[in-house]
Amino acid sequence: MIDGLVVVDKPAGWTSHDVVARCRRVFGQKRVGHAGTLDPGATGVLLVGLGQVTRLLRFVAELAKSYEGEMVLGIETTTLDDEGDVVVEHEMRDVALDDVRSAAARFVGEIDQVPPMVSAVKVGGRRLHELARQGVDVERPARRVRVDRFDVADTPAANVYRIVVECSSGTYVRVLAADVGRALGGGAHLRHLRRTAIGAFGLDRAQPLDAIGPDSVLAPAAVVSHLERCIVDAGLAAVVAHGRVLGLEALGAAGDGPWAVLDERGALLAVYERYDADRAKPAVVLAPSSSDSLNDPRSQRDPDRSENEGAAGSGDTATAAGSGDAVDR
Repeated sequence: MIDGLVVVDKPAGWTSHDVVARCRRVFGQKRVGHAGTLDPGATGVLLVGLGQVTRLLRFVAELAKSYEGEMVLGIETTTLDDEGDVVVEHEMRDVALDDVRSAAARFVGEIDQVPPMVSAVKVGGRRLHELARQGVDVERPARRVRVDRFDVADTPAANVYRIVVECSSGTYVRVLAADVGRALGGGAHLRHLRRTAIGAFGLDRAQPLDAIGPDSVLAPAAVVSHLERCIVDAGLAAVVAHGRVLGLEALGAAGDGPWAVLDERGALLAVYERYDADRAKPAVVLAPSSSDSLNDPRSQRDPDRSENEGAAGSGDTATAAGSGDAVDR
């Protein structure tokens, strides 16, 4: 079984689950998952985990994301993008570029955003897109998100503006477009959404779906390259492999964590998180067990873990952060 990360440039017309299915066939294994779902019409960066890396996807799912696309003023749709039906049209030909930029600037920073009905957010135990397909509209609580960048540029087409957005995980870019339209006294929808980056994983590292193969796989350590690193010697590596609670000093951990724990060759052994003021506990352990470290005096058992309990695992498919089929998270 291959353990690693594949950065895919998802083509239009494919669901994120379609990409997972394709990777299962290409790599000949069932244990495949993805982080940061894109709708079929959207393109761009999709992170696919293989093998044990499915357990690490939660550490990348919450990374900031970057997008580009086009905002079409004057037309509202049922899905807030060009996949939906037109519900109302507004006369907005007199809106100037400066007006659009000023409206977009209102949504930069920490904002409360109401998720769209066509999304994977759950309300009352049901995903909103399931309710939407049944014609049911429910009240959705707003969620706090962060928009770090919202640039707007003209295009040759009337009422169509190029946008670039950098935002926190969980932000819906199509909601931003719709909100700008409303702020201008009309409406808008999003089209041609393309995700250009998840954290440090940009399009420059992405492979077209029809080109992925063994050479496309990044090592597990690449998945958590944004975390603080702890390099341990062979003796302590054996202790880490058993998922023991360790003192921060013994681990060489600085800051608040979590920490990527690597051996002296740079291979990822585990991810640790803070247990208390002076100790860290394993969140995910990738290294194989070895009985040689059972009595190592530098370690002790995690009081919250049973004798045979492993680190956080996953089934055949892992979708980080439960994003379902949301378009722009």
